Amino acid sequence: MGLSKRFRKNVKPRLPDGVRIYAIGDVHGRADLLQSLLTVIDADLARSAPERAIQVFLGDYVDRGPDSRAVIDLLIERSKSHETVCLKGNHEVFLLEVLKDPARLEEWRRYGGLLTLVSYGINPTMNPTPEQQIKLIEGLRQALPPEHLSFLQQLRPSFACGDFFFVHAGVKPGVALERQKEEDLLWIREEFLESERRFGKYIVHGHTPVSVPDIRSNRINIDTGAYATGNLTLLTIQGDSLLAI
Repeated sequence: MGLSKRFRKNVKPRLPDGVRIYAIGDVHGRADLLQSLLTVIDADLARSAPERAIQVFLGDYVDRGPDSRAVIDLLIERSKSHETVCLKGNHEVFLLEVLKDPARLEEWRRYGGLLTLVSYGINPTMNPTPEQQIKLIEGLRQALPPEHLSFLQQLRPSFACGDFFFVHAGVKPGVALERQKEEDLLWIREEFLESERRFGKYIVHGHTPVSVPDIRSNRINIDTGAYATGNLTLLTIQGDSLLAI
Protein backbone atom coordinates (compact mmCIF):
# COMPACT_ATOMS: atom_id res chain seq x y z
CA MET A 1 0.00 0.00 0.00
CA GLY A 2 1.17 3.55 -0.64
CA LEU A 3 2.31 6.01 2.01
CA SER A 4 -0.68 7.09 4.07
CA LYS A 5 -1.42 10.80 4.33
CA ARG A 6 -3.39 10.21 7.52
CA PHE A 7 -0.48 9.30 9.78
CA ARG A 8 0.63 12.71 10.98
CA LYS A 9 1.39 14.21 14.36
CA ASN A 10 -1.54 13.89 16.76
CA VAL A 11 -3.38 11.64 14.29
CA LYS A 12 -3.64 7.97 15.22
CA PRO A 13 -2.43 5.44 12.65
CA ARG A 14 -5.26 3.30 11.26
CA LEU A 15 -5.87 0.08 9.42
CA PRO A 16 -8.34 -0.04 6.52
CA ASP A 17 -11.93 -0.69 7.53
CA GLY A 18 -12.75 -4.36 7.96
CA VAL A 19 -9.15 -5.41 8.62
CA ARG A 20 -7.86 -6.81 11.89
CA ILE A 21 -4.19 -7.67 12.43
CA TYR A 22 -2.76 -9.96 15.06
CA ALA A 23 0.99 -9.45 15.45
CA ILE A 24 3.20 -11.75 17.54
CA GLY A 25 6.69 -10.88 18.74
CA ASP A 26 9.91 -12.91 18.79
CA VAL A 27 9.06 -16.57 19.56
CA HIS A 28 12.59 -18.01 19.86
CA GLY A 29 11.69 -21.67 20.13
CA ARG A 30 8.78 -21.27 22.56
CA ALA A 31 6.27 -23.40 20.67
CA ASP A 32 4.20 -23.75 23.84
CA LEU A 33 3.67 -20.01 24.13
CA LEU A 34 2.98 -19.66 20.41
CA GLN A 35 0.33 -22.35 20.55
CA SER A 36 -1.34 -20.58 23.48
CA LEU A 37 -1.55 -17.30 21.55
CA LEU A 38 -2.90 -19.03 18.45
CA THR A 39 -5.66 -20.41 20.66
CA VAL A 40 -6.35 -16.87 21.92
CA ILE A 41 -6.58 -15.62 18.33
CA ASP A 42 -8.96 -18.40 17.36
CA ALA A 43 -11.22 -17.61 20.30
CA ASP A 44 -11.22 -13.92 19.39
CA LEU A 45 -12.10 -14.71 15.77
CA ALA A 46 -14.92 -16.98 16.95
CA ARG A 47 -16.38 -14.08 18.93
CA SER A 48 -16.16 -11.48 16.17
CA ALA A 49 -14.69 -12.23 12.79
CA PRO A 50 -13.68 -9.19 10.70
CA GLU A 51 -13.89 -9.14 6.91
CA ARG A 52 -10.14 -9.82 6.82
CA ALA A 53 -7.88 -11.10 9.58
CA ILE A 54 -4.11 -11.10 9.04
CA GLN A 55 -1.70 -12.79 11.41
CA VAL A 56 1.78 -11.25 11.31
CA PHE A 57 4.79 -12.93 12.91
CA LEU A 58 7.79 -10.66 13.43
CA GLY A 59 10.65 -13.13 12.97
CA ASP A 60 13.18 -14.87 15.23
CA TYR A 61 11.31 -18.16 15.39
CA VAL A 62 14.45 -20.19 16.10
CA ASP A 63 17.34 -20.29 18.62
CA ARG A 64 17.55 -19.65 22.37
CA GLY A 65 14.34 -21.51 23.27
CA PRO A 66 13.75 -25.29 23.41
CA ASP A 67 11.64 -26.14 20.36
CA SER A 68 12.47 -24.23 17.19
CA ARG A 69 11.38 -27.13 15.00
CA ALA A 70 7.88 -27.18 16.52
CA VAL A 71 7.58 -23.40 16.09
CA ILE A 72 8.20 -23.70 12.35
CA ASP A 73 5.78 -26.63 12.15
CA LEU A 74 3.09 -24.49 13.81
CA LEU A 75 3.66 -21.55 11.47
CA ILE A 76 3.60 -23.70 8.35
CA GLU A 77 0.39 -25.38 9.48
CA ARG A 78 -1.17 -22.05 10.42
CA SER A 79 -0.52 -20.64 6.97
CA LYS A 80 -2.64 -23.41 5.42
CA SER A 81 -5.85 -22.24 7.09
CA HIS A 82 -5.30 -18.53 7.86
CA GLU A 83 -3.90 -15.46 6.15
CA THR A 84 -0.42 -15.19 7.64
CA VAL A 85 2.64 -13.03 7.05
CA CYS A 86 5.87 -14.51 8.38
CA LEU A 87 8.64 -11.95 8.50
CA LYS A 88 12.34 -12.64 8.43
CA GLY A 89 14.40 -12.25 11.61
CA ASN A 90 18.18 -12.06 11.93
CA HIS A 91 18.21 -15.52 13.54
CA GLU A 92 16.59 -17.12 10.50
CA VAL A 93 19.19 -15.44 8.29
CA PHE A 94 21.95 -16.77 10.52
CA LEU A 95 20.57 -20.30 10.33
CA LEU A 96 20.62 -20.19 6.53
CA GLU A 97 24.17 -18.80 6.58
CA VAL A 98 25.38 -21.60 8.86
CA LEU A 99 23.92 -24.16 6.46
CA LYS A 100 26.19 -22.67 3.78
CA ASP A 101 29.24 -22.19 6.02
CA PRO A 102 29.67 -24.67 8.91
CA ALA A 103 32.64 -22.64 10.17
CA ARG A 104 30.12 -20.16 11.58
CA LEU A 105 28.77 -22.76 14.00
CA GLU A 106 30.67 -21.30 16.96
CA GLU A 107 29.28 -17.84 16.20
CA TRP A 108 25.79 -19.34 15.90
CA ARG A 109 26.25 -21.01 19.28
CA ARG A 110 26.55 -17.55 20.87
CA TYR A 111 23.13 -16.74 19.37
CA GLY A 112 21.55 -19.80 20.95
CA GLY A 113 21.80 -21.93 17.83
CA LEU A 114 22.76 -25.17 19.58
CA LEU A 115 19.23 -25.40 20.96
CA THR A 116 17.96 -25.30 17.40
CA LEU A 117 20.23 -28.22 16.52
CA VAL A 118 18.87 -30.19 19.48
CA SER A 119 15.28 -29.51 18.40
CA TYR A 120 16.10 -31.28 15.11
CA GLY A 121 17.53 -34.29 16.94
CA ILE A 122 21.20 -33.32 16.67
CA ASN A 123 23.34 -33.36 19.81
CA PRO A 124 26.37 -31.08 19.37
CA THR A 125 29.58 -31.47 21.33
CA MET A 126 31.26 -28.59 23.11
CA ASN A 127 34.08 -26.96 21.12
CA PRO A 128 33.68 -29.12 18.01
CA THR A 129 36.62 -29.40 15.63
CA PRO A 130 36.23 -28.06 12.08
CA GLU A 131 35.52 -31.62 10.91
CA GLN A 132 32.87 -32.05 13.60
CA GLN A 133 31.31 -28.70 12.65
CA ILE A 134 30.92 -29.89 9.07
CA LYS A 135 29.38 -33.15 10.28
CA LEU A 136 26.94 -31.34 12.59
CA ILE A 137 25.72 -28.98 9.88
CA GLU A 138 25.45 -31.82 7.39
CA GLY A 139 23.28 -33.57 9.96
CA LEU A 140 21.11 -30.45 10.19
CA ARG A 141 20.74 -30.30 6.41
CA GLN A 142 19.51 -33.87 6.41
CA ALA A 143 17.20 -33.37 9.40
CA LEU A 144 15.66 -30.14 8.11
CA PRO A 145 12.40 -31.02 6.32
CA PRO A 146 12.19 -29.53 2.79
CA GLU A 147 9.13 -27.51 3.82
CA HIS A 148 11.13 -25.96 6.69
CA LEU A 149 13.93 -24.91 4.33
CA SER A 150 11.38 -23.47 1.91
CA PHE A 151 9.69 -21.61 4.78
CA LEU A 152 13.01 -20.07 5.85
CA GLN A 153 13.95 -19.07 2.31
CA GLN A 154 10.60 -17.39 1.59
CA LEU A 155 10.34 -15.16 4.68
CA ARG A 156 9.56 -11.51 3.93
CA PRO A 157 11.67 -8.60 5.22
CA SER A 158 8.66 -6.35 5.91
CA PHE A 159 4.91 -5.94 5.54
CA ALA A 160 2.78 -2.80 5.29
CA CYS A 161 -0.95 -2.36 5.80
CA GLY A 162 -2.74 0.96 6.20
CA ASP A 163 -0.65 3.25 8.39
CA PHE A 164 1.36 0.37 9.86
CA PHE A 165 4.73 -1.10 8.84
CA PHE A 166 5.72 -4.45 10.33
CA VAL A 167 9.38 -5.43 10.52
CA HIS A 168 11.69 -7.48 12.69
CA ALA A 169 14.18 -4.93 14.06
CA GLY A 170 13.20 -1.47 12.84
CA VAL A 171 14.07 1.02 10.13
CA LYS A 172 16.85 3.48 9.45
CA PRO A 173 15.68 7.02 10.26
CA GLY A 174 15.67 9.41 7.32
CA VAL A 175 15.40 6.66 4.70
CA ALA A 176 12.10 6.10 2.90
CA LEU A 177 10.47 2.79 3.80
CA GLU A 178 10.64 1.52 0.24
CA ARG A 179 14.41 2.19 0.18
CA GLN A 180 15.35 0.49 3.44
CA LYS A 181 18.24 -2.00 3.36
CA GLU A 182 17.42 -5.49 4.56
CA GLU A 183 20.38 -5.44 6.96
CA ASP A 184 18.81 -2.50 8.82
CA LEU A 185 15.36 -4.11 8.84
CA LEU A 186 16.84 -7.18 10.55
CA TRP A 187 19.58 -5.78 12.79
CA ILE A 188 19.17 -2.08 13.60
CA ARG A 189 18.96 -1.04 17.25
CA GLU A 190 20.05 2.26 18.84
CA GLU A 191 19.76 4.57 15.83
CA PHE A 192 16.16 3.48 15.35
CA LEU A 193 15.20 3.02 19.00
CA GLU A 194 16.46 6.47 19.97
CA SER A 195 14.78 8.27 17.08
CA GLU A 196 11.67 10.36 17.63
CA ARG A 197 11.12 10.83 13.90
CA ARG A 198 7.95 9.89 12.11
CA PHE A 199 8.84 7.15 9.66
CA GLY A 200 5.94 7.56 7.21
CA LYS A 201 4.09 4.68 8.87
CA TYR A 202 3.80 3.46 12.44
CA ILE A 203 6.45 0.78 13.02
CA VAL A 204 5.57 -2.51 14.72
CA HIS A 205 8.75 -4.42 15.57
CA GLY A 206 10.62 -6.76 17.89
CA HIS A 207 14.33 -7.73 18.06
CA THR A 208 15.26 -5.78 21.21
CA PRO A 209 13.73 -7.39 24.31
CA VAL A 210 11.70 -5.21 26.68
CA SER A 211 9.92 -6.17 29.88
CA VAL A 212 6.54 -4.97 28.61
CA PRO A 213 5.45 -3.71 25.16
CA ASP A 214 7.14 -0.38 24.55
CA ILE A 215 4.57 1.97 23.01
CA ARG A 216 5.91 5.19 21.48
CA SER A 217 4.39 7.85 19.25
CA ASN A 218 6.19 6.45 16.20
CA ARG A 219 6.59 2.73 16.99
CA ILE A 220 5.75 -0.19 19.27
CA ASN A 221 8.19 -2.90 20.34
CA ILE A 222 6.51 -6.22 21.17
CA ASP A 223 9.57 -8.41 21.80
CA THR A 224 9.13 -9.33 25.47
CA GLY A 225 11.94 -11.90 25.59
CA ALA A 226 9.69 -14.97 25.45
CA TYR A 227 12.49 -17.53 25.66
CA ALA A 228 13.69 -16.09 29.00
CA THR A 229 10.54 -14.54 30.49
CA GLY A 230 7.79 -16.89 29.35
CA ASN A 231 5.94 -13.83 28.06
CA LEU A 232 5.15 -13.84 24.33
CA THR A 233 3.25 -10.73 23.30
CA LEU A 234 0.23 -10.57 21.01
CA LEU A 235 -0.73 -7.18 19.56
CA THR A 236 -4.23 -6.80 18.10
CA ILE A 237 -4.90 -3.86 15.79
CA GLN A 238 -8.25 -2.81 14.34
CA GLY A 239 -9.09 0.65 13.09
CA ASP A 240 -6.92 2.93 15.25
CA SER A 241 -7.10 0.67 18.31
CA LEU A 242 -4.04 -1.23 19.57
CA LEU A 243 -4.30 -3.86 22.31
CA ALA A 244 -1.23 -5.77 23.54
CA ILE A 245 -1.45 -8.83 25.81
